[in-house]
Amino acid sequence: MNRADYWRKRRVNKRWKRTLMWSVVGISAVLTVLLSLRIYAQIAGAPSLAVPKATVFLDTDGHRAGDKFSMERRYWVNLDEISPFVAQALIATEDKDFYSHNGFDYTRIAGALLKDVKAMRKVEGASTITQQYARNLYLTHEKSWLRKANEALYAYRLEVFYDKDKILEGYLNTVYFGHGMYGIEAASRFYFGKSAKDLTLSEAALLVGIPKGPGIYSPAVNKEKSIGRQQLILSLMSNQNVISEEQSERAKKETLDFKYEEWENSKSLAPYFLDTAWQEAKDILTEKGRRFEEGGWVIKTTLNTSHQKAAEEAVEKSLPNNELEVGFVSMDPSTGYVTALVGGRHYLTSTFNRVTQAKRQPGSAIKPFLYSAALEKGYTPLTFMDTSPTIFTYDDGRSKYEPKNVNGEFADHPMSLAQAIAISDNIYAVKTFETIGYKAFSSVLERFNIQSKLQNSPAVALGTSEVSLMNLTSAYNTLAAKGVQKKPTTIISITDANGKVIYKAEKKQKKKQVINSDDAFLITQLMTGMFDPVFNDYAPATGISIRNKQTRPYAAKSGTTLTDQMMVGFTPSLTAGVWNGYDKGKQMTSAEDSRATKQIWIDFMEKVHEGLPSEPFMAPDNIEGVIVDVKTGGIATSSCDKQRLVYMKKKDVPKKLCTDPSIVSDLTKKDETSWSLFPFSLFE
Repeated sequence: MNRADYWRKRRVNKRWKRTLMWSVVGISAVLTVLLSLRIYAQIAGAPSLAVPKATVFLDTDGHRAGDKFSMERRYWVNLDEISPFVAQALIATEDKDFYSHNGFDYTRIAGALLKDVKAMRKVEGASTITQQYARNLYLTHEKSWLRKANEALYAYRLEVFYDKDKILEGYLNTVYFGHGMYGIEAASRFYFGKSAKDLTLSEAALLVGIPKGPGIYSPAVNKEKSIGRQQLILSLMSNQNVISEEQSERAKKETLDFKYEEWENSKSLAPYFLDTAWQEAKDILTEKGRRFEEGGWVIKTTLNTSHQKAAEEAVEKSLPNNELEVGFVSMDPSTGYVTALVGGRHYLTSTFNRVTQAKRQPGSAIKPFLYSAALEKGYTPLTFMDTSPTIFTYDDGRSKYEPKNVNGEFADHPMSLAQAIAISDNIYAVKTFETIGYKAFSSVLERFNIQSKLQNSPAVALGTSEVSLMNLTSAYNTLAAKGVQKKPTTIISITDANGKVIYKAEKKQKKKQVINSDDAFLITQLMTGMFDPVFNDYAPATGISIRNKQTRPYAAKSGTTLTDQMMVGFTPSLTAGVWNGYDKGKQMTSAEDSRATKQIWIDFMEKVHEGLPSEPFMAPDNIEGVIVDVKTGGIATSSCDKQRLVYMKKKDVPKKLCTDPSIVSDLTKKDETSWSLFPFSLFE
């Protein structure tokens, strides 16, 4: 061997040795990386598959009333609850070797890498179903090398700890199908109005094509492109022998019946009610140290579906065809349970809840609480006062206020409290406010938890201070409960995703008597007068227009201002409140607008009590009923034509007959000295 051959052979040997060495190093590096990945995966453990789940609301009977999604609309279904055509179409389109690889398609990865390197940026992916599932669970859709590396790590961990069916099920429940729909079940309901288990081959192929670009391939966005991609997927399935060519052709020709135009953002029975319940549930969960974002809650509510249906029907029947808005709420006096709630005429147009979020003027609907304070200060249902036109001065004489009645007329004789509340006389109310004083009135409002800031004006006696309908109805509910306050609630119980009950409402709230039961009964009886024509005077009793629909005793009070109308009332077992007005404070001028409130209230109350026995308001032991003459307040005889049963505290029962001449004299004296009978300053 000559010298040249020797050195040539030596160089060849060195190259082989170097190649062998680098091969060993490379293989060792790959093995080290794989071993490190395995160690990392074992240390990190199985990645969580948890995703936000729907919170389910049940009505008081345990029936499903609706659902709520903290972030994503999703209905989780098991793989065996999904049409097999969906999985077949998905695998044929996205990852035909899904069941044979370990999470990565190396051939596709190499091709994608080559294109990315040429473009010097991330332009094409080669993600398997596992990788896409990892991205859906843990990452964003940002196109970057760092995100791709993290995706690979998560995909590896998923493949290590979960079987293929679990991964496929998870992917189908997390992938985005556009229009706020996550997962195949939500998509199936949205696009076709059916469950995923009932999807046909044609429907399944169309849905599988959407996630590639929901803004492009959704049939609600571009039906032509959506169908085009569906046809491609069906051809792929046929070419891969997943389905026969005959099945493919038949599916391509199938006429699809899309339902997305019929979809409403809320399929709930009572969306305003459920919004209220959700807010209350969030507060409860926060107090319990739980995060409502977890989802999966089962919330049993106080919703009475028959009450809710009756409320919605009453609203629909009586609301005029204009922009007049509505608020309605009903509740149980014995528990404080809210049984129905309507927060506006169209939830899809406005989610603003006019029962809980709006504060409006209650008008004369505030008077029962003014007169509750008056009873505590010595008034009786037969306290008479002059109700002729009066100018009131206040603010140390610097301001004047001249109240008027709705029809602009006034009484030409003294009037009792019983008649004044029945026809809603405003002079009587303001005089009462001045005689009992600001502090007495505000004290009662505070005890009833009426959250309204009283102005420094006699006009507050006529309900000019704003209050929410929920707040006011709750106060009436306290009267219905004989003066025992029950906090209004929409939640009976909350159960977490693991079936553990973490909250249960107390069946019996701690008793809080905010007004004497005798006075609560007297106010209740006074409010029955609005339906009684015996009190008609210069104005009719305020409930006469709906008296023809009345089949049982009701205690109620209406209130009217230029911009708002309210009516709240109750039977011994149910309280209901209605508000009507315009969102922007537009004045209510039409007769249609004015009729709506009382009609909604009476239609609801009659419907929900239909078939039930009439419930009387039971008098306490210290109360006595006496038939009196409405004009004089004396014990009625056949000579007095305006007779009415009035309940009084036994000590206040009148002793004189209505025919006694001294009664007229007494009324005149009371009229002349009405300001000295109750010597309390306005803001005492």
